[in-house]
Amino acid sequence: MIDALLSRIDALNNPTVVGLDPTLEMIPSYLREEKFAQYGKTPEAVAEMFLAFNRTILTAVQGIVPAVKPQIAFYERYGLAGLSAYEKTAALAKEMGFVVIGDIKRGDIGSTAQAYADAWLGETRVGEASHPVFNADCVTLNGYMGSDTIEPFVEACKAGDKCLFLLVKTSNPGSGELQNMVAGDRLVYKVMGDMTAKLGKGTEGRYGFHLAGAVVGATYPSDMRELRRRLEHTFFLVPGYGAQGGTAEDVQYAFDKYGHGAIVNSSRGIMCAWQKEGIDGQDYAAAARREAIRMRDEIVGRIGRIVLP
Repeated sequence: MIDALLSRIDALNNPTVVGLDPTLEMIPSYLREEKFAQYGKTPEAVAEMFLAFNRTILTAVQGIVPAVKPQIAFYERYGLAGLSAYEKTAALAKEMGFVVIGDIKRGDIGSTAQAYADAWLGETRVGEASHPVFNADCVTLNGYMGSDTIEPFVEACKAGDKCLFLLVKTSNPGSGELQNMVAGDRLVYKVMGDMTAKLGKGTEGRYGFHLAGAVVGATYPSDMRELRRRLEHTFFLVPGYGAQGGTAEDVQYAFDKYGHGAIVNSSRGIMCAWQKEGIDGQDYAAAARREAIRMRDEIVGRIGRIVLP
């Protein structure tokens, strides 16, 4: 799947991903009122809003952006209705040709890890039958309980040609409280980066990157630069661009000298572009498209034309 993602990035000349992280405040008033009138002020109404909003965003950025990253928490807070909206959003995105990164940040041991891996990347057995459930192309994971929490996902990735991204150096302000602590002769985030490389060893694809990627925040460009040098075969998922303060100048360090090796996320920057522009909510799709193009051009302007070997 890393090869497929890279091929899609190359085809669109765009190493960016749209985070589909909706909140009620992002939804234009006309759409809120329509769904509240239909379903009342219920979780079902919000789930329907999110699905309609996401569908329009996907249509707006189709052919521009190679991948989307729906974050599970924004849907989970609305219970089963929200999870249904998540599942339908992911399925629609795949039908439309996007690579889908399930932003779930799971991390647990033994049979629990296996259950998560089955649900998100593999298949769930029901008697003699097996069924894909959420069926993401990639997932984000928290590996701070150790490599055994990730191994079931690695095996699921191998079996299904999928990939994963481990939290290594995250974009939040408090990340250094743990990730920048010294552990022996390395900082903790470098230990996690090295573990990511070890988990992916031997799975390098056509373009030299293995199936275990790393989440590396745009808000710490010097750390990102060090990790890029250290993790030659690790593909980076880069949050923190835009609303969190990361810039194109910062994210350039996630890429190798060929302009490969990373995909940069923007969530609020694209989903809330209509609010930033101060335009009517009826035009949110056009604003999202403009922002997606602006982001692409800004980042490609820094790293140059992306050409795969």
